[in-house]
Amino acid sequence: MDASIQVTNLCKDYGAFQLKDISFTLPQGCIMGLIGENGAGKSTTLRLILNLIHKDSGKITVFGLDSEKEDQAIKQQIGVVFDENFFHSVLRAKDLPAILRPIYQGWDDQLYHSLCIRFRLPQKKKLKEYSRGMKMKLSIAAAMAHHPRLLILDEATSGLDPVVRNEILDLFLEFIQDERNSILLSSHITSDLERVADYITFIHQGKILASEPKDDLLLSHRILRCGAERFASIDRSQIIGLRKSGVGVEALIKVDPSQPQAYEGCVLDPATLEDIMLFSIKGDAQ
Repeated sequence: MDASIQVTNLCKDYGAFQLKDISFTLPQGCIMGLIGENGAGKSTTLRLILNLIHKDSGKITVFGLDSEKEDQAIKQQIGVVFDENFFHSVLRAKDLPAILRPIYQGWDDQLYHSLCIRFRLPQKKKLKEYSRGMKMKLSIAAAMAHHPRLLILDEATSGLDPVVRNEILDLFLEFIQDERNSILLSSHITSDLERVADYITFIHQGKILASEPKDDLLLSHRILRCGAERFASIDRSQIIGLRKSGVGVEALIKVDPSQPQAYEGCVLDPATLEDIMLFSIKGDAQ
């Protein structure tokens, strides 16, 4: 399967923070969720992919093109949405085509207007009169109106109500029905990623903890609950993080399917992406 994005051994050193040997692949026709705590390196990774900041080492290709040498050709084929609206507050939705049409070779007035209608965006209101949800939908409409092959979205659904989020997620799922289109979506709302993502890349303190198909990640992890005495016999190599209480232990484990007897006397529940994040980052030391 061809890759929309290939990141290999990417490094960036800010002194107090380092992005260290980041590697992952986003296949065409897929959505990848980028997760991690604030300051983990998600936005830095996205900005490096977009060539907004320069890497110290490593390699980034987008559609097989070098992200630095082929910057302009790549940017004609991608749409970008950050968590803040960057259009001036005095502009109106109907003003944007005149601004963006000269920038993007593939700009499509009809597609832009159809997305504005779908999102119920008033054309003549100034953006300062828009709600946060309306501004985000406008940014997405503008990002998609030149027929990009790749969307890069940084917290595009944060702070939005569930109805608006579902509307946007539906559009993302439609976007990748053309199997040449892909999405890289950074989000703290892990339930959104559980709904739409095909792959998950988990960054913690500038390092990759996991980058794999979402279903594989969720199937391989379980929340184990048992008493302290029973927990003492669990293989410590399977434990990722744990919480102790007066009545027992709750732990995130990476299950070994070849040894089902290892968990007799314990309760095993499915793990969510939020569980995986919280136990990996905040779980007690083993």
